Amino acid sequence: MDPSLRLVPSTTPKAASIQDTSNSLGLHDTLNYGPRSLAAEVQTTTPLKDRLQNWEATQDNLKLTTLRNVYGLHAPVRLLMERKAVSYNPHMPTYKTSNIHLDILMGRDETLDTCDFMMPSSELQQPLDVHAEMEKKLRM
Repeated sequence: MDPSLRLVPSTTPKAASIQDTSNSLGLHDTLNYGPRSLAAEVQTTTPLKDRLQNWEATQDNLKLTTLRNVYGLHAPVRLLMERKAVSYNPHMPTYKTSNIHLDILMGRDETLDTCDFMMPSSELQQPLDVHAEMEKKLRM
């Protein structure tokens, strides 16, 4: 939990480019900056997409920081403890279960997402071998 009152996610820091890591000869300085990665230099996502991906985490962080400022440190710690407790799911791994408790604690109980009513047909089918799924879950 980062104690900031940020309303929108910050922009992601830009990765170091060849201009930032060049030595006096204009070449990439591998000894100081590590091997050059072209994947890090190419920007594959837009800043808007990055903000949308971090939107929920930023809003949750804002709520936890506000709880901390108003009620003290115990309120966000208690809420995070409750979330961790209800997210543990000891049920059979083959049957899909909804975690309504976590949705209530996260404040998502009154929202309707596409995953709530548009499930692929593969999730609607019941598994044939429950024992094999349990062995896979327990790594036997």
